[in-house]
Amino acid sequence: MTTRVEQQVPGKPVPTLAQRFAGFARQNGLQVGIVAVLVLMWVFFIVAAPKTFLSPDIYASFATSVPFYGIIALPITLLIIAQEIDLSFGSTMAVSVVAFLAVFNVTSSPFLALIGCLLAGFLVGLLNGLIVVKIGIPSLIATIGMQFFWRGFVIVVTNARLQSLGPAAEVDPVLRNLLVGRLFDYIPMQFVWMIIVAVAVWLLLNRHRFGAHVYLIGDNNNSARLMGIPVDQRRILLFAIVGLAAGFAGLLASFQISTFFPSLGDGYLLQTLAAVFLGGTPVLGGTGTILGTFVGSFIIGIIEPGTVAIGLTGFWTQLIYGLIIVVSVGMHTVLRRRIR
Repeated sequence: MTTRVEQQVPGKPVPTLAQRFAGFARQNGLQVGIVAVLVLMWVFFIVAAPKTFLSPDIYASFATSVPFYGIIALPITLLIIAQEIDLSFGSTMAVSVVAFLAVFNVTSSPFLALIGCLLAGFLVGLLNGLIVVKIGIPSLIATIGMQFFWRGFVIVVTNARLQSLGPAAEVDPVLRNLLVGRLFDYIPMQFVWMIIVAVAVWLLLNRHRFGAHVYLIGDNNNSARLMGIPVDQRRILLFAIVGLAAGFAGLLASFQISTFFPSLGDGYLLQTLAAVFLGGTPVLGGTGTILGTFVGSFIIGIIEPGTVAIGLTGFWTQLIYGLIIVVSVGMHTVLRRRIR
């Protein structure tokens, strides 16, 4: 029976556990770094505010609120890796819920309305992709314009009035429980959905040729075309996926409070993008990880309640946001240089 040592290349020593760990850290430096930031923040807040951060209620609160922008941040990571960006997802959230209400009012079916909501988000994202790819408008400019357009559309259609989602929940409470209920009477379902989306996007990016194409497009668009990759198709589809995620997140946020506000999505822009960049995805694209964005979402989510829990006023939140983002991105940059 051949031992593992005998299979080694003659004269090459077997790596020690410390050497293997060092190699793993070099290969996964960005993920290790962002997880370390989260752990350090968590330990700091436990020490500074033990009454709050040793209570399970604060973690249930995180699991309830973070998915509303985390679910969007995950597919936006793919888009930014491909050197594009979507700033219109806040309005897409609102348009999709308007579609949900319109379909429900006609059919009285919450599940048909859910399909209408997801389809609306997908189509809005698809339109963004077509404008960027086929017309050639930079995605930053195009999606800012679409952000205003769709927000105006929602305000005109709803007359700037909030609408209740209570009737949809009363017709069939199964949908509401499935979207924002509690698993085992404790775990918020929106957190479960965020995990499902994270796994799906991770598989798409790391275990499917679509993900390989995304990395190649972000690294060198012209080379990707020469290799026969359908670059335009991939870019358009990325925008559509972001729109789909935004529609779903908008419905979760509305069902959570059983009310649709025409301003839905306005407060998620900075949190979503900060989670992506904090997670190690550079502005110029080409690299990025889903784990980094997932952890970055919770770092963003922990800052404000942690700041209040340690006795600082809400005015400190922006300062701490900026400090953590600059330090984390700087750490990612240093690690990336060492890895290269």
